[in-house]
Amino acid sequence: MNIRPVIEYLQGLQVQTCKALEAADGEARFIEDAWQRAEGGGGITCMLRGGQVFEQAGVGFSHVFGEQLPPSASQLRPELAGARFQATGLSTVIHPLNPYVPTVHCNVRFFMASRDGQDPVWWFGGGFDLTPYYGFHEDAVDWHRTARKACDAIDASLYPVFKKNCDEYFFIRHRSEARGIGGLFFDDYNSGEFEQDFRLLKSVGEHFLEAYLPIVERRRDHPFGDRERRFQLYRRGRYVEFNLVYDRGTLFGLQSGGRTESILMSLPPQVHFDYDWHPEPGSPEEALYKEFLPARDWLAS
Repeated sequence: MNIRPVIEYLQGLQVQTCKALEAADGEARFIEDAWQRAEGGGGITCMLRGGQVFEQAGVGFSHVFGEQLPPSASQLRPELAGARFQATGLSTVIHPLNPYVPTVHCNVRFFMASRDGQDPVWWFGGGFDLTPYYGFHEDAVDWHRTARKACDAIDASLYPVFKKNCDEYFFIRHRSEARGIGGLFFDDYNSGEFEQDFRLLKSVGEHFLEAYLPIVERRRDHPFGDRERRFQLYRRGRYVEFNLVYDRGTLFGLQSGGRTESILMSLPPQVHFDYDWHPEPGSPEEALYKEFLPARDWLAS
């Protein structure tokens, strides 16, 4: 199977994403950091730091291959444990400066595994999710409306499934709370039609910034002070907890011998942990927990 078209698409998407984020920030620029993996493959990590809108943004492309598929990648297909593999993907994580602008994550990826004398097994995965610190109903609805649009371009039945997957996956079990307001998540996806599934990957990748940048424009100049900034840094701690404890992409990167700096680019540049902190009753911070983090159908009306 020729996966070169997938690789080339993801490389092009990385360039487009970086250009769009630089334009949105208006000040900072990405630096490129190419890396090689001793066992096979490598990638390019693009990092933007200290922008007037984005405190940190990472857009990382990778294409790695090897003789033994890592355990995290064969979790849903245990029969493939230890098979030869190729994996390529693009991950974007953005941590804005203003607490009223949400953190956001997008990942699109492709895996292929094979054993001697057998046809290769392949699947796609990906999605995007939003992590606000101060919730706005308009933003949540628009975010999910565009997520549904990305799915409907391929199959109208996909959005409810992928939305539910996202709510369940980005749930911090030891805290009994969601990381954010969800979006789309799919993994181990193979409909049997490679070209159709590749179109799904493209649709998710191309609708990501369409969903996110209008929210950035609405909230980037919202006034904030020390209280809002402290709450943002506190909630970023939940982001760290999820990524280091549960995230399968992080586990795959570490287990496959990937470059640690690139794997952990998703972590926020600043974070604060407060022992046994609770929001004040009736506060905007409490509203995040009560009105936005619990899973709900944002498009019901």
